[in-house]
Amino acid sequence: MDRLVKKRGDVMSILVDNKRILIPTNGYDIPIVKKSVILDTNTSLIAFSNTVEHEIPKFKTKGVHFFLDDYKFISVVKHPEKYLEKLKQYKFVITPDASLYNEMPIWKQLRMVGYNRNCGAIWQKNGLNVIVSVSWSSYNSFNFCFEGIEKGSTVAIGMIGCKHSKLSFMRGYDKMLEIVEPASIICFGKPFAEMSGNIITIDYNKSKVGKNCRS
Repeated sequence: MDRLVKKRGDVMSILVDNKRILIPTNGYDIPIVKKSVILDTNTSLIAFSNTVEHEIPKFKTKGVHFFLDDYKFISVVKHPEKYLEKLKQYKFVITPDASLYNEMPIWKQLRMVGYNRNCGAIWQKNGLNVIVSVSWSSYNSFNFCFEGIEKGSTVAIGMIGCKHSKLSFMRGYDKMLEIVEPASIICFGKPFAEMSGNIITIDYNKSKVGKNCRS
């Protein structure tokens, strides 16, 4: 018999057949990605577009990122389960960084956040170590863009394009720190000096994998 144990914030903790599960109560039914923490300052990444079906050992220590043009991972967000075996080879995976823009209708922004968390929840359920990539647009997105992330999790952010709207970026970044209270932030690209928190900086160029690196 299902039994409600407790409710905290946007999550209900429920005991079902002696197993504890988390149910979102945020009003948007955005899937929840459970807390995962990475504190290693030597963390390295590989782009999803550079991953292969049968990876060599030296690249299996990397995390997979999706800080790419959306068209390069559209099939992933629609069918995340199809990529389980490929992604399982790597140390961890960062959820797809589906773009949010100020001019994008709110319903489309919600869909992008939903895609992001749904991939993470499915992969996590199947044994992958998942880190949520988090992004935002205007302050209107703050009602939902941080949903589905447990407090104290490590999160990932991409800096590509952020320098064109630094004020807007910092407003969202500070709100993310307030709401998520991340244990660390994997920052893909050079962070702004004003960014606080436990930041793990990833050099964009060092994450590239050339065609002959596996030979």
